[in-house]
Amino acid sequence: MSEYRTPSFANSTSLVAMREITMKLRSKAFLISTAILMLAVLASVLVGGILSASTSKTRVAATGAAVAVAEKVPSLMVTEVDSVSAARHLVRIGTVEAAIIPDDERGFGVSIVALDSIPQSLVSALSESPRVELLDPHAINPLLAYFAAIAFGLVFFMSAMTFGTTIAQSVVEEKQTRIVEILMSTISVRALLAGKVIGNSILAFAQIAVIAGLASIGLTATGQSSLLASFGPSIAWFVVSFIFGFIMIAALYSATASLVSRQEDVGSATSPVMILVMLPYILVIAFNDNPLVLAIMSYVPFSAPVGMPMRVFLGQAAWWEPLLSLAVLLITTTAVIALGSRIYSNALLKTGARVKLSDALAR
Repeated sequence: MSEYRTPSFANSTSLVAMREITMKLRSKAFLISTAILMLAVLASVLVGGILSASTSKTRVAATGAAVAVAEKVPSLMVTEVDSVSAARHLVRIGTVEAAIIPDDERGFGVSIVALDSIPQSLVSALSESPRVELLDPHAINPLLAYFAAIAFGLVFFMSAMTFGTTIAQSVVEEKQTRIVEILMSTISVRALLAGKVIGNSILAFAQIAVIAGLASIGLTATGQSSLLASFGPSIAWFVVSFIFGFIMIAALYSATASLVSRQEDVGSATSPVMILVMLPYILVIAFNDNPLVLAIMSYVPFSAPVGMPMRVFLGQAAWWEPLLSLAVLLITTTAVIALGSRIYSNALLKTGARVKLSDALAR
């Protein structure tokens, strides 16, 4: 009679991870929701490109004698303002793409005021070659910054919520049906936790990769390659930060879910983690133009995967800041995994009433 050997930690973790991935890929609800998300991402990029390409008139502000010059150009949508300072303000906040103002330096003709790049189509549309003034050559369009904030915040929020909730429900289901007791007879608690986190993390990373790929294809297909290039560094830091940030969130979802034994209690048990996931999404949208708030978010572990990529995109972060933010996130993730593992190990086999956090943390 052959002797039974307990699988190693690595083998046990791999088996649990593959089980998590297989069960998820067999779920019609997961596949349908993922397909809808992918189509929504691709459609938003394509529609945005088509709309921008189909815009027949360029929005400009004009003042003084420049109003008459601007109104002679059929391709312009002119907003008349009272002063040059008002025209500059509209350019800065993104209400208009450029401003046409009297050229005081030359004493005749007009000049163009733009934010960060020379509007070549506008220059060529005017009958004479105007002088061009850039308010901030390195500025980011406020509307583009707002959409970038939504993109980073929403992707992190949706992925963390979707897979975090799945992990929590799986933990409680195994605990409620006593399957966990069978699993514990062959593999360790830590291997079970590691397998759940790794399996769902792989799925989350794959989803992020597909989203990035579809967005790249859409931007390239609609002739928005320059926009894709400007997002490159920030997307890279988002992916790196997301890896550690999601592992941290997944460990917390597993630990908090192990405190309860009924599916009805999952929501209340994991609500603190859900709040930590929601806050970065809310803050990055509300304060995407606030350098101080974004700087603080960059070093708070739960918001760093959203805050730091935004600062990189806006050009507000020094070269060393993403590295420091990543180091803080890595240290925090390691500590959370150790803490979550203790809670998970102590609470997993306790059924019935909700396990107190103090009891789960006790050695």
